[in-house]
Amino acid sequence: MTINPDLQGRSYPAAEVYDVGREKIREFARAVKATHPAHFDVEAAKALGHRDLVAPPTFAIIIAQRADAQLIEDPEAGIDFSRVVHADQRFTHHRPIIAGDRLVAELHVDGVRAMGGGAMITTRSEIFAVSDGGNSDGGSDGREPVTTTTSSILVRGEGQ
Repeated sequence: MTINPDLQGRSYPAAEVYDVGREKIREFARAVKATHPAHFDVEAAKALGHRDLVAPPTFAIIIAQRADAQLIEDPEAGIDFSRVVHADQRFTHHRPIIAGDRLVAELHVDGVRAMGGGAMITTRSEIFAVSDGGNSDGGSDGREPVTTTTSSILVRGEGQ
């Protein structure tokens, strides 16, 4: 199956809430070798003006990948994950991710470009903190922008 060019412009709504916990932040910080005390010690984070532990900047990838899964699993997309090569990932932080945050992500397909027998797909995840009991429909508003991630994947064609 080839990549559906009509994916460009498609959006996938925010799905389930991701609860950011202290241990999740500590585990991620250890895994990426982030050593700042604000990732491990609540008092160190509070001394910097935060209400709780601060996640390393790349922690947002956890929430973004959950949103990306909607595209990969969409049968209309035509993406064979075994043929995917991750090409680029960028983060624009609107504020830090803090323990206690309840996050959701909306996925937007910003670009689909044919390349040989494959395609380059560019997506954008808008990550929000929700304060309305997990309702992710936006409402008026109950959502605070946290991070925007932009990702590019190359889906190799057959024989590549």
